[in-house]
Amino acid sequence: MNTLSYQKISQLLQQWYQHEKRELPWRDAALQGCAYRVWLSEIILQQTRVQQGLEYYMRFVDRFPTVEELAAAQEDEVLLLWQGLGYYSRARNLHQAAKMIVENGWTPFPQQFDQVISLPGVGEYTAGAIMSFAYDAPYPAADGNVYRVLSRLFDCDEPFDTTQGKKMFRQMAWELLDRSQPRMHNSATMEFGALYCTPTSPDCGHCPVSAYCMAHQHGTAELLPVRKPRPAIRDRYLMYTVYVTPDNHTLIRQRTAKDIWQHLYEFPVQEFLSKEDMENGLHEEHPDGRLFRFTHVLSHQRLHALFVITLVDMLPAQDGCFPIRWEQLQDYALSRLTLRYLEAVQP
Repeated sequence: MNTLSYQKISQLLQQWYQHEKRELPWRDAALQGCAYRVWLSEIILQQTRVQQGLEYYMRFVDRFPTVEELAAAQEDEVLLLWQGLGYYSRARNLHQAAKMIVENGWTPFPQQFDQVISLPGVGEYTAGAIMSFAYDAPYPAADGNVYRVLSRLFDCDEPFDTTQGKKMFRQMAWELLDRSQPRMHNSATMEFGALYCTPTSPDCGHCPVSAYCMAHQHGTAELLPVRKPRPAIRDRYLMYTVYVTPDNHTLIRQRTAKDIWQHLYEFPVQEFLSKEDMENGLHEEHPDGRLFRFTHVLSHQRLHALFVITLVDMLPAQDGCFPIRWEQLQDYALSRLTLRYLEAVQP
């Protein structure tokens, strides 16, 4: 493809976008130059569908309308507001970045690319998206939807999540970018990937840019994009002890290790090396306990969990644990697995 082809593709995508785009609140924020809200939306939408992310975006905007208010919050409150969205490192990075912005005097939000990309949780794509959406600056944005569009337009079978692949896709994104209207171009390309150039069964026959799409010409659209092989899923075996007293108190602990759900709260837990070890531990320690079993799948881990309800007159002393009333559980940021258990035991 040549420069004229790139210009025509961008023009056609922008025309499509004008007619088919969804009305989303962070787009209004972008047009109003509110970079803080654009940044919030970009962090929330990392690895999150728009429908789910919209609710969380509105929560954060309502509770933390400015970066200063977010920076002043306690981490526990930020994690509680994020609860259920997953990938909690995003929430911790969001909080740390807000503090960094305030400490450096970059309020209401940094305006230079080098400043934006220095924030925790912000990579080249996110920085480019913020700069283009908030300031209409000429930087490409390339999320998973854009990778899919680019891989098909250029018929590129290089895995987009490798070092070499990222370099190639950055180059393609720069070549296609309409530098005169970067906000519109990036919005159109992302929306086109989300709504039209979908992962399966794309409607190539009616695609507005099919004449320029090399994958359509070669019949390879549904094979793209390519991702590097995923690592094998690791099985883990967890047994939670849910202590309950007659006056409705229980024990919880905060996860502090650099592991899944860091800084979230849960019931006392033991981890075993195998299913057999966990079953033996169950029969030795809780032969008569009421059981709830769950299998919970994360990106690279499969958790086999037991929740054992144990009625006691007095809560035992356990390192790292502290007592609360049962109804206070809603005040703590809990893992999705713990929330699944609580949903199961609700009357």
